[in-house]
Amino acid sequence: MHLKCPYCGYSESKVVDSRPTDEEAAIRRRRECEKCAKRFTTYEKIEEMPLIIVKKDGSREVYQRSKMMNGLLRACEKRPISISQIEAIADDIEKELYNSMEKEIDSKKIGEMVMNRLKKIDDVAYVRFASVYRQFKDINTFLEELNKLINER
Repeated sequence: MHLKCPYCGYSESKVVDSRPTDEEAAIRRRRECEKCAKRFTTYEKIEEMPLIIVKKDGSREVYQRSKMMNGLLRACEKRPISISQIEAIADDIEKELYNSMEKEIDSKKIGEMVMNRLKKIDDVAYVRFASVYRQFKDINTFLEELNKLINER
C-alpha cells in the first residue's frame, strides 16, 4: 500500500502497529515514513455498497440508519426499552439487509422488520410504530390491529 507521507510526500512507509478500532469497524495502522521517519495514522475499512431504499411513491434514496433509529426511538419513548436494545434491533436489521445481497429494498420490508422485532419486546412500542407506519385510516383499523395483537397472545 503506497500512501504519501503527510509531512514530506514520500510514498513509501512501513506499518509499525495495527489494531482494530473500538467498534471493530476499521483497522488503525501506525505508519512510519521511510524517508523522514515521522509517524502517521491511517484507517483501513471495508467498503460497503450503499443500500437503496424504494419508498412507497417509487422514489429512491440511500439508506440512512438515522431514519430507522429515529422511528425506533419515537416508538420506544417512555417505554422500558434500553438504547442498547434499540441499537441491537437496528444492528440486526442492518445485518439482514446487507446479507440479503439486494441492492434495492422496499421501505415496506424494513418497516415490517422493525414491527416484527418490536412486537417481541413491547406491545406499546409495536402499536406506536405500526400506527405511524401503517397509517391507520380510522379507529376501526387501529382496533383491528390491537385485536390481532391480543389474539396472538
